[in-house]
Amino acid sequence: MRHERRPRAALALAGGGPLGAIYEVGALMALSEALEGFDFNDLDAYVGVSAGGFIAAGLANGLSPAYLYRMFIDSESAEIPFEPEMLLRPALAEYTGRAGRVPGLLGDALVEWLRNPLRADVMAVFERLARAIPTGVFDNEGIDRFLTRLFSRAGLSNDFRRLPHRLYLVATELDSGAAVAFGTPGRDHVPISRAIQASAALPGLFPPVEIDGHWYVDGALKKTLHASVALKEGAKLVLCVNPLVPFDAQHAAHERHVKHRHLVDGGLPVVLAQTFRAIIHSRMKSGLARYEIEYKDADVILFEPRPDDADMFFSNMFSYADRKRLALLAYRKTREELLRRYDELAPRLARHGVRINRAVLEAPHGAPARRVVSLSHRRARTMGRAALDLSDTLDDLARALRRLRVRAPRRAAA
Repeated sequence: MRHERRPRAALALAGGGPLGAIYEVGALMALSEALEGFDFNDLDAYVGVSAGGFIAAGLANGLSPAYLYRMFIDSESAEIPFEPEMLLRPALAEYTGRAGRVPGLLGDALVEWLRNPLRADVMAVFERLARAIPTGVFDNEGIDRFLTRLFSRAGLSNDFRRLPHRLYLVATELDSGAAVAFGTPGRDHVPISRAIQASAALPGLFPPVEIDGHWYVDGALKKTLHASVALKEGAKLVLCVNPLVPFDAQHAAHERHVKHRHLVDGGLPVVLAQTFRAIIHSRMKSGLARYEIEYKDADVILFEPRPDDADMFFSNMFSYADRKRLALLAYRKTREELLRRYDELAPRLARHGVRINRAVLEAPHGAPARRVVSLSHRRARTMGRAALDLSDTLDDLARALRRLRVRAPRRAAA
């Protein structure tokens, strides 16, 4: 069912955890409203890294940004809701497996010490015992289970080879440090759900994921966006969404007219988050600069939050209000960015048959923004569950029609 033509338009989504995925959904809703000629469910290629893999796989399967909004943000109205709590379940199997190594490691260390107690290296003993430290705190098997259930619905697929569009999910092979794109020939037999689990296995938080005898961790460790995967396949227009930027606390305090607070006051988690953001963002900028040189006939367009967006940095993924506010923030900021960059983006997009609908962007913020945030609530309260079912049925029908369009040229050629 896969397209045989080379991709011309593609979407690349970076990681950023559940909050990053929520930001991407809000941004995509704004882009899908404003861009004419760029159907986010009918692109030639999708590239996803870490949390971006969730969204990319959903879009490639025909799930609309509005459907993804209901799933990630408004779980009450979603048929298969995403529950952030599943990401905080302890990795008991990892703990047990590592604990089982302790007696053997202690025994080896004791034997080594008894052989030569005067020359025994205490640090070497600790280094040996470090092998018993778990490789991840939280269990990520729930990701595979959740996505397997989601993609088992009628009209969806957990198989790269059965999708009507190219989907690439990037992880990092632990033993070599190489970036691996699942969905490419030879790696498209891996279930999509398992590939996403591997791509989102952030070291320290989640254990590495074993696939075909190899161990994989988060794809963002190698590159941030991996847009080059689509560019190498021949894509001429690649839209990118990166939710992670370093937070400028000083500028944010100035804009909000509040006292500047140092990030170090937030403790180790905040310091590590800022460090990680700074590293991957700097690397992403270098990658985009290389794309301009290596793919001069292609347009790579990036959308990302402003560095002074405190909501993006401090939101609580377990708070429904925070998730909703973050989606609205992404929606509004992306609309504003499209307007601000209109003179730059309009001619670049026009080269690929895509038009920015300025009238949509210049409409008052309030009405469309409220519609995005309250979409599922209003449907549930005023039209009832039947309307939600009808909406999902129409989404299923649209996916079926797209698949028929893919098959038709093949039958004609035969």
